[in-house]
Amino acid sequence: QVLLVESGGGSVQAGGSLRLSCAASGRTSVIDGMGWFRQAPGKEREFVADIDLSGIETYADSVKGRFTISRENAKNTMLLQMNSLKPEDTATYYCAGRVVSRYDYWGQGTQVTVSS
Repeated sequence: QVLLVESGGGSVQAGGSLRLSCAASGRTSVIDGMGWFRQAPGKEREFVADIDLSGIETYADSVKGRFTISRENAKNTMLLQMNSLKPEDTATYYCAGRVVSRYDYWGQGTQVTVSS
């Protein structure tokens, strides 16, 4: 099993920044990539960003140029630096562990609230 724990959420005004962290433990050797998803009230969960073992990053168009995903393999930690935050970024953010192409492992989520 793989355990993922997010931290770093909070409240910020539009234009501000937050950094989310995801700490992985357990059988982390099975993980090929890690990603961030988010879910706003009344909406479906959506993809935000992904990073694989070689460091290749993928972003949703809505966050490209504002968010940066990174991974510290030695520490089994993934980060999401979020800059120029907008009210529409308000959501619960989830860390996910990917095995090949499927996200099999999920964290409990951390709330991000951006006020205008």
